Amino acid sequence: MTPAQILHQPAVDFFAGSNAWIQEKLKRVGETQTTELAMEAELMVGEDKLSVNLTALPLLSAEKKRLGSMLMLEDISNEKRMRSTMSRLMDPGIADQMLAGGVDALGGKNVMATVLFSDIRGFTTITEQLGAQGTVALLNEYFTLMVDCIQREEGMLDKFIGDAIMAAFGIPVGHDDDADRSVRTAIAMIRELWNWNKGRVSEGKLPVDIGVGLNSDNVVSGTIGSKKRMDYTIIGDGVNLAARLESACKQYGAHILISEFTYKQLRGTYYSRELDLVVVKGKTKPVAIYEILDYHTEESYPQMIDALRHFKSGLVKYRQQKWTDAKGEFGEVLALNDHDKSAKLYIERCDHFIANPPGDDWDGVWVMESK
Repeated sequence: MTPAQILHQPAVDFFAGSNAWIQEKLKRVGETQTTELAMEAELMVGEDKLSVNLTALPLLSAEKKRLGSMLMLEDISNEKRMRSTMSRLMDPGIADQMLAGGVDALGGKNVMATVLFSDIRGFTTITEQLGAQGTVALLNEYFTLMVDCIQREEGMLDKFIGDAIMAAFGIPVGHDDDADRSVRTAIAMIRELWNWNKGRVSEGKLPVDIGVGLNSDNVVSGTIGSKKRMDYTIIGDGVNLAARLESACKQYGAHILISEFTYKQLRGTYYSRELDLVVVKGKTKPVAIYEILDYHTEESYPQMIDALRHFKSGLVKYRQQKWTDAKGEFGEVLALNDHDKSAKLYIERCDHFIANPPGDDWDGVWVMESK
């Protein structure tokens, strides 16, 4: 506002209407000679609604005689708006830390992070059966469950991409166990999903299935976008590999796949198995991938420890080109759990290589043609 709009105006007239609460604050200061505070209060300035921190305090002479009052208004509209946006992406405590860091926290920087991608299987079929309103209702309920899992481990929700979720652990605030936090999140997501599905099935609704991919790498984080819209996000090859692993879950019949880079950073112990050595589309260097199986129960995967032992032995023999022996080990896995799609996949590969020996230069690497 201009000085002419403020100077020589009686406070009772100036702070009127929706701003009359300020006059009440000044009145109490005059009566009590004590300071009055208001945090994140609403102030109307013309047509604009601002968020302010207000301090009203008495002004006293050296002889403690009242001289008047001082009013300090701090405009925190941008900070509050940013905090509101960021609190939807991450734990509010982390959002406060980021805001305290200012430009340095929001600007571009290279950080080690573990990226999580998840996606609903057969989503097109679900949308066709539910229609527009039913699909939106399902997604809202599903996203609420999944985001809670992410934020419990202090991960950052990056974005929703249709029915997919992208999240990261290690930004904006890093922890020594971010890889473990991401794995615990993925396990919790599957368990929460299965519990949710029990209710859905009992109500005659379709169950929902998902795949989760995790990868740890140096990524670029920062606020990226146009002047009209900026988002705090991450970019880099590490993000792409996580997305490829999520997609690969379908091929292996897995729910959680992690890269060797995430696996090597894990501090905790999990039911897991090396699944394959792959070259993802667009890359030339092979990456070992692992499946996490902790979400399973004895009912969903009977005698899992024995099955993991046979699978590990089968993979060793497979890489030694002992196709018949490998096939036998994977057959033992299927005898324990005939729903193990990865074991079936390796039996098919063994049959293929028995009929078409790959030669001595074969390195056991599988090239993934699809994204």
